[in-house]
Amino acid sequence: MKVSRTTPQALPLPDDAALAASRRLLDRLAAELAANGNWISFARYMELVLHEPGLGYYAAGARKFGAGGDFVTAPELSPLFGRALARQVAQVLQPGEAVLEFGAGSGALAEQLLGELRCPYFILETSADLRERQRRRLGSGVQWLERMPQRFRGVMLANEVVDAMPVHAVAWRADGIFERGVCANEGTLAWSLRPAEGAVLEAARALAIEVPPSGSYESEIGLIGPTWIRLLARALERGAILVADYGFPAREYYHPQRSTGTLACHYRHRVHGDPFYLPGLQDITAHVDFSALARAAAAGGLEVLGYANQARFLVNCGITELLEKEDPTDTKRYLPMVSAVQKLLAPSEMGELFKFLALGRGVSAPLFGFSSGDRAHTL
Repeated sequence: MKVSRTTPQALPLPDDAALAASRRLLDRLAAELAANGNWISFARYMELVLHEPGLGYYAAGARKFGAGGDFVTAPELSPLFGRALARQVAQVLQPGEAVLEFGAGSGALAEQLLGELRCPYFILETSADLRERQRRRLGSGVQWLERMPQRFRGVMLANEVVDAMPVHAVAWRADGIFERGVCANEGTLAWSLRPAEGAVLEAARALAIEVPPSGSYESEIGLIGPTWIRLLARALERGAILVADYGFPAREYYHPQRSTGTLACHYRHRVHGDPFYLPGLQDITAHVDFSALARAAAAGGLEVLGYANQARFLVNCGITELLEKEDPTDTKRYLPMVSAVQKLLAPSEMGELFKFLALGRGVSAPLFGFSSGDRAHTL
């Protein structure tokens, strides 16, 4: 079985080497489909195209972050992001405790935090390519872990990690609930429906989605994110987990007006909706259901310490005070910094869509980042 790529209009084509890499991943997908009756779940598809060793988006060598990649994360936008976050981390940490960052990307956030904190710093990174890039940037001040520690005290950080975890794509129809999987149709990757079953069906039923007059409601269900949170809960003896990502509480995520889901693909700073375009060369994400993470945390014995949008969290942590300390006469440095902070805080940019969720055990003091604007009651 052979499968080929699709080409959305107005997206730039990569060079020959990148196309060849995508072709190898397409061959891998073809083999997976052939071994599974020409159908795999979208969660499995995401796992392969993002994380397959040597071939997936995060496992291969193409640049992903920053102006020369496909998207820009908050730490790359401004170093004040990490410096403000460091204030929250420092409040939680007790002597001898550590920071553990998951999926550290380019290493920008770790670099910013290490400039503010004096504590052991660990990174758990599944991508060998990114791990090597982080080592070149961060040097000996960081220790890389191969697996999740059984016990941990301190602060765990996940900045734009959960959105890249595989999700199941689900369709609610008048005649039932279906899982949207992937097949090869005349040599091209395509969507294919099957009746939902097992954990996907159970989770879909629990959402009690009402099928609209159009006859179709589509969205995503993340089963891996909550499972991951429960794993972290087992390891966290004392401290906090800080999750920063874009998403909503369940009542907003599955709102009747959001009937086409949240899947988005990022390629060279363009956002589009075709997950089958150039597998391995683009990022595929889904928004985070923060209510599901909070429920998983509670099941694991953790407390929700706060939930707020990024703008409120960063302002509470003093990002505007940090900006005020910069020299406004140094216009070449100051003006871009002001512009970046505005992007981090503006509701029309990252300020509202991105959220911070804090989960913890043994943390008694109210956290700085949620001193005002805490929306934990919406989860």
